[in-house]
Amino acid sequence: MDPKFEKGGKFWWLHSTIDAFESFLNVPGTVTEKGAHVRDAVDLKRIMIVALLAAVPAALFGMWNVGYQHALATGAAPSFWPDFWFGFLKVLPLYVVSYAVGLFIEFASAQIRGEEVNEGYLVTGFFIPLIMPVDVPLWMLAIAVAFSVFFVKEVFGGTGMNIWNPALVARAFIFFSYPASMTGTGTWIALRKGEALIDGATGATPLSLIGDGLSSLEGTGIQYGTGFWDLFLGTVPGSVGETSVIAILLGAFILIWTGIASWKIMLSSVAGALFVGLLANAAGLSDIPAYYHLVMGGFAFGTVFMATDPVTSAQTETGKWIYGFLIGTLCILIRLFNPGYAEGMMLAILLGNTFAPLIDHVVTERHLSRKLKRARNR
Repeated sequence: MDPKFEKGGKFWWLHSTIDAFESFLNVPGTVTEKGAHVRDAVDLKRIMIVALLAAVPAALFGMWNVGYQHALATGAAPSFWPDFWFGFLKVLPLYVVSYAVGLFIEFASAQIRGEEVNEGYLVTGFFIPLIMPVDVPLWMLAIAVAFSVFFVKEVFGGTGMNIWNPALVARAFIFFSYPASMTGTGTWIALRKGEALIDGATGATPLSLIGDGLSSLEGTGIQYGTGFWDLFLGTVPGSVGETSVIAILLGAFILIWTGIASWKIMLSSVAGALFVGLLANAAGLSDIPAYYHLVMGGFAFGTVFMATDPVTSAQTETGKWIYGFLIGTLCILIRLFNPGYAEGMMLAILLGNTFAPLIDHVVTERHLSRKLKRARNR
């Protein structure tokens, strides 16, 4: 690094910024010389880059789907490249705001503390636009990102120290502060200035239809299909990156194959959702088949990318099973018994984040008590 950016140099106040760009573009030259018995090529930068790449299929599909839903809702003829380009131009400003605001706070905080800028926000900044409505006001998004990064990450000490998932907190901030921009039928379809939906078209998501009292998704007469395979493919309105289960499963395969995300959390979350869904079907509380919940709303995206966040999820192996099952059950319970909030997954994961340390504590204490008991019996 240029001496002018070192401590005592003229541009010391830019030290963290310059160091961050050097670390991003180059492999750090520092190596472990002694005292280490385990050596691995995986570092934080590689983990974050792989997590980001795993979400790319969902992002690309989401951009196309934004344009596709626009065409259906306005009566235009769907066409792949025009639809993708329309969606790309709609989603791009969300990414610009997300990274500009978030990285500014990250860089400033690191410089004030005299620390390196961590790579954590590369993933957080990529996820935030994917869990937002495409037409969310940019000033609103900027406030949510600033609140999340500052109060959820930096106040707790930065990357690796936060209790809750920052991307989900940004969504929760908008949901509770500006609910009109996160709910309703006009939220999920991107429109040009002066455009309007054609007669019979709706911007409601399948979960919104259920929240309005629709007991079955079949035969609704709306402009998009609501069958299982429509929901699985993702050709329905919703948050940018949350609709396509196929694209999300591709990301899940990458995360599990590379060992970055826990398959135990994913599987137990699905098990918890099916457990409550089947109980609700048996008790006559819901006419929606239990397996539909797995492909509706943000369940799949939340299970794969949010619940498995290594910082805010449970760390013990047994705890991961409990943590994932808790999230799955809470999600469906919220969907069933809270008509004012049809989604459920955001609150379920945030509650799971809150209880994750307690789950690990209980699991660890039980493990230690069993070991002590065995030791006494010898």
